[in-house]
Amino acid sequence: MELLIIFLGLLLDRLAKVWALGSLKDNNGIILIKDFFGLEYLENRGAAFGILQNKTILLALVTLLVISGMIYYIVKYKPKSKFLRISFALIISGALGNLYDRLFYKYVVDFILLHYKDIYYFPTFNIADMLVVVGTLILAISIVKDEV
Repeated sequence: MELLIIFLGLLLDRLAKVWALGSLKDNNGIILIKDFFGLEYLENRGAAFGILQNKTILLALVTLLVISGMIYYIVKYKPKSKFLRISFALIISGALGNLYDRLFYKYVVDFILLHYKDIYYFPTFNIADMLVVVGTLILAISIVKDEV
């Protein structure tokens, strides 16, 4: 099940980013909900919220370390908690999606834009980011429920 989640998450992320590269890169974006939600191409050369700009090698190494740690934990401890295994699969899937971008483009393709009018803009993100966040939330719930 975990391999299927990783594969499908990575596939969805890649397809969305290929679409964004082809459809959004050279235009002003697409407004889906006025003053709230749109799609706009952005090359993120850093990590979450744009931190660690141009630290591609460092970010790739940290990503590989995190993925390796999760795989080691799964193999060594064989967790019985379905939530824990799903959370790791989602995090690994998203991490691989952004790692692919860093290795092949030297930046991460972001394109999902949430904002409130021109007052507040949430940092632009992508499907891989959503997979990591959802996986992390499920992981936190698993830890709180003591299912680790």
